Amino acid sequence: MAEPAKAREVRIERSERRVRVRACGEWIADTASPLLMLERGRVPVYYLPKGDVRMDLLERAPGRTHCDTKGEAAYYTLRVGGLVEEGVAWSYEHPIPGREQLAEYIAFYWDRMDHWFEEDEEVFVHPRDPHKRVDAIRSSRHVRVVMSGETVAETTRPVLLFETGLPTRYYIPPQDVRLELLEPSGRRTQCPYKGVASYHSVRVGGALAEDVVWHYPFPIPECPKIEGLLAFYSERVDLYVDGVLQERLPGRTG
Repeated sequence: MAEPAKAREVRIERSERRVRVRACGEWIADTASPLLMLERGRVPVYYLPKGDVRMDLLERAPGRTHCDTKGEAAYYTLRVGGLVEEGVAWSYEHPIPGREQLAEYIAFYWDRMDHWFEEDEEVFVHPRDPHKRVDAIRSSRHVRVVMSGETVAETTRPVLLFETGLPTRYYIPPQDVRLELLEPSGRRTQCPYKGVASYHSVRVGGALAEDVVWHYPFPIPECPKIEGLLAFYSERVDLYVDGVLQERLPGRTG
């Protein structure tokens, strides 16, 4: 039977990575045969075989939802001792034609679980997409960051970070940034490809641009070249590369 048009936007792959999930002080799942769902416009999702999940800790929750690309979803509540977490997981017991493989699998809301591991490394935010590349490359290009007409950073030794689907990010050594203009921010974000980012705001001419700069003090081992370097949101500053003003394109932290 032909796959529905909307369903073609979803790709399901078998992952070779061991995936473990922990919540409420218990290991909830441990599998060497997860499915990875890649759906256009959404973050990747792991679907885990029910045989590798502590289904004895889960009970069906009320309510169902319908998805055109997968079918009708049933939901589950997690009970561990006296702890109750409602609606933490879902499954498609009777998926639409073309998605039958999902029938024996279950997925968990990532942020409702305490810890996720791929092999022995903890992973944050969402599963890593095996089709996404993150390349950090040293360069001698001339990069200048201007805010309100004032040069905030200038370097000829940036590290350029190329990440699939995002604008190029220019990471600058702190020695080439006017650090006296930066003010620490309490904001923190996590990236499964780079690590935990800390932020700074920039004060120029009495005006404060909040959280316009970020850096990774301790990036994950796969991305060591950006450690301690500073990047500016090119959407919020005038960024010159080799003297050419870059177009302000929409994006997110990179």
